[in-house]
Amino acid sequence: MTFIFLAFYLILSKSLDYLCNRKTKTLDKMKQHNEERTLTKAEMDIMNVLWDKGEGMTTHEIIEQYPEPKPAYSTIATFLKILTNKGFIQSRKQEGGGKTFVFTPLISREAYTNRVMKEVKTTFFAGSLKSMLSFFAKQEEVSDEDLAEIVELIKNK
Repeated sequence: MTFIFLAFYLILSKSLDYLCNRKTKTLDKMKQHNEERTLTKAEMDIMNVLWDKGEGMTTHEIIEQYPEPKPAYSTIATFLKILTNKGFIQSRKQEGGGKTFVFTPLISREAYTNRVMKEVKTTFFAGSLKSMLSFFAKQEEVSDEDLAEIVELIKNK
C-alpha cells in the first residue's frame, strides 16, 4: 500500500511540476509578446477614446465619441476583441446590463507612449536620445521659446 501511495505521489508531483512550469512559461511568453505589441491606427483611436474618458466604456459609448459618419457597431466590437486579445484592454459584464460589456485600458497612455518612444529611439537612433532630439529639432520648426522651455525641462529633470 505504501508503494502505491508513493508511486501516486511521485506521478502527481511530476504532473503538477509539469503543469506549473508550462503555465509559467506560457505566462512569460504572453508577457514578452505583449510588451512587443503595438497599436494600429484604428486601435489607437479606440484607446484614445478610453484614455480620454478615464473610465470603462461600453461599445455604444465608444461609438458615440466618434465623429460622423460613426463606425459600425461590429467594426468597433471587432477592434475591442483584438485589443482584449492583445492585452491592452479588459472587459467585464456591466452590472444589470445583460450582455453589455464595459471595456477599460490595462495600460496607461503614458506607459504606452513611453514604450513606443523607447522603441523609436532604439530602432531609428541607435538608442541615442541626443540623436533623436537633434532629429526632431531639425525636422520641426521649434521656436526659441519652445527650445528654452525644453532646455529648462531637461535641466530640472
